[in-house]
Formats: sequence, C-alpha cells, structure tokens
Amino acid sequence: MTRRMVCGGLAGMIAKTATNPLDRIRMLSQTGEHGSSPGTKLTPFQLYRSIIQNEGILGLWAGNGANLLRVFPAKSIVFASNDFYRGCCGYVYYGSNEKYLENAGVLPWSLSFLSGGLAGMTASAATYPLDLARGRITGKLAGPGGKKHYKGIVNTVVVTAREEGVKALYKGITPTLLGAMPYEGIKFATVGILEKMFPKEKTNAKDGYGGGVASNVTRKVVFGGAGGVMAGILTYPNDTVRRLLQLQGSKGTTEHFEGYWDCVRKTYSKFGIERFYRGAFINIVRMAPNTAIQFGSYELLKQLTEGYS
Repeated sequence: MTRRMVCGGLAGMIAKTATNPLDRIRMLSQTGEHGSSPGTKLTPFQLYRSIIQNEGILGLWAGNGANLLRVFPAKSIVFASNDFYRGCCGYVYYGSNEKYLENAGVLPWSLSFLSGGLAGMTASAATYPLDLARGRITGKLAGPGGKKHYKGIVNTVVVTAREEGVKALYKGITPTLLGAMPYEGIKFATVGILEKMFPKEKTNAKDGYGGGVASNVTRKVVFGGAGGVMAGILTYPNDTVRRLLQLQGSKGTTEHFEGYWDCVRKTYSKFGIERFYRGAFINIVRMAPNTAIQFGSYELLKQLTEGYS
C-alpha cells in the first residue's frame, strides 16, 4: 500500500507540473477573475497574454507549488485507495482474490465506478483545505504591479483562516464531495471499460497477462486520457460551482452565495447556462494529457518498484 501511495503521489505531481499552464488558464476562465470587467469573456489566448503581461512567464505556473503539495497526498490516496476498493469489490464479485487476479483485475463498469468514486471522496475529504488554497492562488490574477494577496499554500491557508475563520477552509466542500464521486468514478470506470474492450493477451510468460512494461504503460496512457476527458466533460458544471464557492470572501471578490444551490441559482440567473461551461474547452485540452500522464506514470512507477513492496 505504501509503495502504491508513493507511486500515485509522484505520478500526480509529474502530470500537474506538465499541465499547470493549461490549468491556470482554465481556472481564470472558469472563475471570471481575470482583471476585466465582470461578465467579460476572454479567449484562452487572451488569458495567456494577460498572465504573461501581469506576472511574467512564471505566472503560468502560479500555484504549482500549492498544486504539488495538494496533489501528492491527493493522488497517493486516490490511486492506492482505488486499488484497495477494487480489491474489495473484486473479492465480493468473484468470491476470492485468486479468481479476481486470474481475470486480470477486470471488474464490471458499476464496480469500477464505485471503487473510483469512493477513492475520490476519500482523497477529497482528506486534502480539501489544500484544494481550496490552490483554487484561490490560481483562480485570480495578480493586482497592480504584480502584487498578490496570497503568497503560497501555507500563507493562503493562514490568511483565509485569519480573515474569514477556520470554517472558510471548507467552503465548497459539499460540491467537491458530490463531484469527486462521479468524477473519479467515471474516470476509473472508463479505464475499466476500455481494459475490458481491449484485454491484454494471455501468455505463458511469468507475468501471466503479457505485454511487458512498455505495452502496459501505453495502454494506461491511452485509457487514462480517455477517462479524464469523459469525466471532465460530464462533471464540469459542478466544478465551476465549486470554484465560485471557494473564491467567495477572498479579497477582490464581490459575489456572495448562501450555499451550493444559491450559487447555482444566482449564477444561472445572471449569466445563463453558458457560465457553467466557461473554460470547458481548455479543461478538455488539459484533461487528456493530465490523466494520460497520471495513469501512465503510475503504471510505470508501480512496475519499476515491483521489487520494493
């Protein structure tokens, strides 16, 4: 379990660093906190230029430190707990761990969804204050002269607790937990469906189900990318509500919501359905490489460290 947690955490860090510029642009588009008048829509390229002008090239990686501190525990828990929940589901479904392993760990879509969803909720509940801090750091542009209200993940947590109370560190946790179940569930279930549609060829080699490291990693890269895109498309509106709730109360933000459904109602009333999908395209562009790298890196690291369990 420890080895899988470390592999999952490292895989998440690699993927986040590689795709942070896309994530930053997506967050600014999603929250609307891009320095223009309220309601103004900027294209991804306009947001890219705005970040460079206000914060320089490193502004594209603003919040990456917060990302890494959040992602390592979050992804270590997601991947390791998904393996744990899959093992439990496999035991119940097949009647024994031996039969589960004999079938290459393949489960029905519903059980893959359940294990992935439970893993997502477990990780989200454990790391939520870090996610909120990351949202506040990356969801706003710097002020005049490049001045930033938040100066890192620890500073963000401290400032938020001091200015708004400790309870504020859990703003938006309801949609986060509601979104984690379908998001991770759809992602892992899609990977499970593809693995069932395109099974590994059984060989007489000592590894049982063949292919080798390169083949297994390639499969995970392709299947993981597809799973991330599918999950991102279907759960994006909920993620927008989550980000808006996280940002309220932070300096320079005027919107105030009483809760999840109040945020949905006010946002729809003011901007229409389009507001919930703002930044969705850049999110899809981001999700494909992000989840592909995550799943591929996890599989590679897991196989490379096989002898250290």
